[in-house]
Amino acid sequence: MTEFDAVLLLSFGGPEAPEQVMPFLQNVTRGRGIPDERLAEVAEHYLHFGGVSPINGINRALIAQLQTQLSGVPVYFGNRNWEPYVEDTVATMRDNGIRRAAVFTTSAWGGYSSCTQYVEDIARARAAVGADAPELVKLRQYFDHPLLVEMFADAIADAAATLPAELRDEARLVFTAHSVPIAADERHGPRLYSRQVGYATRLVAAAAGYADYDQVWQSRSGPPRIPWLEPDVADHLTALSQKGTRAVIVCPIGFVADHIEVVWDLDTELRAQAERAGIAFARAATPNADARFAQLAVGLIDELRTGAPALRVAGPDPVPGYGYSVDGAPCAPECCGTTASMTAKTAKN
Repeated sequence: MTEFDAVLLLSFGGPEAPEQVMPFLQNVTRGRGIPDERLAEVAEHYLHFGGVSPINGINRALIAQLQTQLSGVPVYFGNRNWEPYVEDTVATMRDNGIRRAAVFTTSAWGGYSSCTQYVEDIARARAAVGADAPELVKLRQYFDHPLLVEMFADAIADAAATLPAELRDEARLVFTAHSVPIAADERHGPRLYSRQVGYATRLVAAAAGYADYDQVWQSRSGPPRIPWLEPDVADHLTALSQKGTRAVIVCPIGFVADHIEVVWDLDTELRAQAERAGIAFARAATPNADARFAQLAVGLIDELRTGAPALRVAGPDPVPGYGYSVDGAPCAPECCGTTASMTAKTAKN
């Protein structure tokens, strides 16, 4: 069993003023050789909303929920790409006397950008702080957690209720997640990320009462010569329109909060495309700061703190994804295909 004296909510980050947009995007894409002209195009998505990404505000509201449920355990907030930077947060934790903290990330998935990069964030932050940095234990992936499945299933029902009554029964359910290059999806074992997304999609569709649905991808970037996960959600909507589909429910299952890729790519661009095609459009909510999302995080902490069994919804095709990372070290082999297991180190403390 492992005790914690704090929790760190670790997230992607986002700008909160127009003048922060370009520096933020430069942080996100550093080392990838993306020209400023392309970044300026993406910046317009943020500037459409006043230069403010919704993600930081959502995370602060989620932290308030966590603080309510954790009974006095301090909850800290750190980001990879914008303030509050995780390095600064870990330094504050050290100064406050924190010795061991559970790290809850705003990503449910395995794979490099969804999991391993957060492990690297932890290692980088601890290295920046030095020998007195608190021990940081990244909690496991939670793509098949009962509460995540429940929140998305409820969100689909709520979205369906916003459609015209005569179209609800025929609405096509479309799940979408952030696309990644196929090479990246295969980086840590055979399609870990896409298999987990597909697995969660089946669980949520069943819980929502849908036997037939579609799984697509969105928000790809980069040169066309590099193959990414497909089909793209916009191309899929065009295909549905050609088949005579009159209503869609879009569930952004790949996102646990309203990133700009949700409020721009779906709520703005995809909704406009649906309207032009005469298709009634409803978008299911992400978990955001739902009290059940905080409950999910607390449950993951309790798995280590009390030895409680992992809560998961069993499906027909289990996929890996249960490693814990300590101090930015690799997770267990069954998690992301890495070579060192840290589970024993976690259990003995």
